Amino acid sequence: MAAARRVLLQVLLCLGGTYAALYVLATLLLIAYKSQAFSYPQDRLLLDLTLLLLTAALEAARWHCGTKGNLTETELPLAASLVLTVVSSLLSVYFLLWQTLVLWADSVLSATLLVLHGLEAILQVVAIAAFIS
Repeated sequence: MAAARRVLLQVLLCLGGTYAALYVLATLLLIAYKSQAFSYPQDRLLLDLTLLLLTAALEAARWHCGTKGNLTETELPLAASLVLTVVSSLLSVYFLLWQTLVLWADSVLSATLLVLHGLEAILQVVAIAAFIS
């Protein structure tokens, strides 16, 4: 049973990592579209692009720590990945609710990423508890 949870977590980490890369690319394209099609304040454009780059870096670090912690069955990298998941989720909420212009596509992309983060976080907590005991 424990091995099945680790495999499920690894599958979710791979799926989440792939989706995060596509999410960053799609969000970048949406920001480019919004900056051309709508009046997008330059200071807000810079903020949104900076937060998107931060999201990309956090997602890469989160995926690396989560995969390393799961495959080596160690708590520290998995706990670091869990913390990064929370921070990345907050950035996803920003892109879902608080960015300058939120399109329907932004909402769908961010909500899907939040669902994946939630599932990963639950399995990470279960895995950390299993590794400790």
